Amino acid sequence: MIIPALDLINGEVVRLQQGDYARQTTFEYSPIAKFKEYVDAGAKYLHLVDLDGAKDPKARQLQVISEIVKTVGAPIQVGGGIRTREDIENLLNIGVDRVVVGSTAVKNPQEVRKWFEAFGGDKIVLALDIRIEEGIKKVALSGWQETSELSLEALIEQYQPVGLKHVLCTDISKDGMLTGSNVALYQEVCAKFPEIDFQSSGGIGSIADIQVLEETGVAGVIVGRALLEGKFSAEEAISCWQK
Repeated sequence: MIIPALDLINGEVVRLQQGDYARQTTFEYSPIAKFKEYVDAGAKYLHLVDLDGAKDPKARQLQVISEIVKTVGAPIQVGGGIRTREDIENLLNIGVDRVVVGSTAVKNPQEVRKWFEAFGGDKIVLALDIRIEEGIKKVALSGWQETSELSLEALIEQYQPVGLKHVLCTDISKDGMLTGSNVALYQEVCAKFPEIDFQSSGGIGSIADIQVLEETGVAGVIVGRALLEGKFSAEEAISCWQK
């Protein structure tokens, strides 16, 4: 499915180029109006990144997120600085469908495995941002400031025994660039882990970029900047995927 995405800072829709807060574009859209527009276009699932929460979990925009969840009429997955069990509980309690967990899954796997056992694999999405170095898919951390020595495959294998089901995978070199996804990466991981629902993220700039992902086996395609900048409409993206 096509999963339209918004990033929020202080309740406003923004885009960061390759995760850099210094390279921020702010859009004049209300997040609720924008998400409703995507749902009206046929979107069945939505993705929201709380960039305030990513920087400082105490600054999480729970009030704003709660309002969005109550109003838009489609399930939403939310990420951004998820570091504690309480962070997950707070989001699930306001009606978020799934919580997206990133760096903490690498830094504190014992704790995150307990979250899978407590909430179930359908409530947690592992967000794995990767840098490909000499053919090894290394997982990046902390808003891409660090690169772990752990590979994407090794991390997935760590979490499979506790029910991992959803993985959002981003090739950092493609993010926000509108130059297409790393199709070979998704083909490879979907073939290796057919029981995992992979979401591709980063690089979508045209309808053709979506079409080439259909053959890879990904369960979802996250589309953010291209929709905000009007490269194509949500209707066009969704109908192309359904064909």
